[in-house]
Amino acid sequence: MSSENRLAIQEVIAKFANSFDLQDWDGLEACFTESIYMDYSDLNGAAPKTIAAKEYVALRRTALERIKLHHLVGNYEIEFADANSATCRASMMVWRKADEAVTTSHCFYIFQLAQSAAGWRISHITQKVFWNEGASPLGASAK
Repeated sequence: MSSENRLAIQEVIAKFANSFDLQDWDGLEACFTESIYMDYSDLNGAAPKTIAAKEYVALRRTALERIKLHHLVGNYEIEFADANSATCRASMMVWRKADEAVTTSHCFYIFQLAQSAAGWRISHITQKVFWNEGASPLGASAK
């Protein structure tokens, strides 16, 4: 696939991460297809499920708007199934701070993406946690 497609996928993953940090909830929603499959079971034990992108964003906003966040993403590995679908594996560190409590998650994400007229959008998110450091996973119920 073209380097333009690879760059566009990296940009949507970066926007996903930065939107949390900036509390840009509209920007976060723009990263997704209409519904998304999410699996955060490594972090919070919740069963994987498919929900509307609007619901995903609303849940995160409620749980995380009082928490300071910083996501750092890299080590992108992108594979194209065809011209309109791809998988991106990326490493991520997520810092969460509430008052004096700080938690850091060292994790690996697997994103599935679909291309439409609007560009590349995330349709699946799976987070695999290598380890957490700190008091407790702040906001883990939503992240």
